Amino acid sequence: MTVDLTRIDIDNGSLPAPTAEIEHERRVAIFDLVEDNVFQPEGGQGGPYELRLSSQDNRLVFEISGQDYTRTHAMSLTPLKTVIRDYGLICESYYEALKGSSPSQIESVDMGRRGLHNEGAELLKNRLEGKVELDKETSRRLFTLVCALYRRG
Repeated sequence: MTVDLTRIDIDNGSLPAPTAEIEHERRVAIFDLVEDNVFQPEGGQGGPYELRLSSQDNRLVFEISGQDYTRTHAMSLTPLKTVIRDYGLICESYYEALKGSSPSQIESVDMGRRGLHNEGAELLKNRLEGKVELDKETSRRLFTLVCALYRRG
């Protein structure tokens, strides 16, 4: 287990207001991400790092700080919007399927859900290339958090 990122703060004032369920999802996503991650900002000296996430002008803003390190990166959400929306829709379908579908139907929806999640994680990792190095699992956890940040009740 590697832990380069030790704290994540969310600027709730700049993001959609969360319902209690969404707030719970955000907390779980943050916990999972902080528990195990590979997060190496370009030019950083090995951490530990803290991350503050906010939204400004339809951009996701990463404020990264550590010992002798401070950088801010703003990333347009436009390339991610479709996959975030589709992932949210398939998650809803998955939860509905759990309520009464056959195991094979649940498995089919879950495969689609995982595929979209991997696609979103890879897209996010590519968008951060040259700014922050992430491993596959960290990019998956970070994508989960981004989806939780932009999910509306």
